[in-house]
Amino acid sequence: MNKIILIAAFICISTISYSQEINTGTDYKTSIGIKIYPGALDIKHFIKPNVAVEGLAYIWQYGIRTTALYEIHGKISGVEGLKYYIGGGAHVGFYNNRWAIDFPTRQTGLDIGVDGVIGLDYKIPGAPLNISFDWQPSIDLIGYNSFDAGWGGLGIRYTF
Repeated sequence: MNKIILIAAFICISTISYSQEINTGTDYKTSIGIKIYPGALDIKHFIKPNVAVEGLAYIWQYGIRTTALYEIHGKISGVEGLKYYIGGGAHVGFYNNRWAIDFPTRQTGLDIGVDGVIGLDYKIPGAPLNISFDWQPSIDLIGYNSFDAGWGGLGIRYTF
């Protein structure tokens, strides 16, 4: 029994040490936080050293919208922890009656479309924090049926 406890403790300590090494370096595996505009819960996870998937859950006065993005990252030489990224994905939204009141030409209900994304991602060296800034244009295919250049913004995330 004591051997099992020692092995489990060793595995836990090793895992914590390894995650702290990733967490405070210039790279990270997963991050969770918020994106400002209009306001989203944000999770980003690297599936390869230069490829990440990002999920966003927007909650705002006009309804909710979820977005999934596939992003290819590249390092920017000369600045430790700074990367650029570009990618695409899709969104699904549900807009409420306030949307139609404030914007009479727009429809309420279901909205489905495709998104692009281009931005900068900065992992603060020595801290478990990541900051990103991006532009996320989208085209609605079902619902409003338009091009919208207003998505994206500043992301602040805790890294693991």
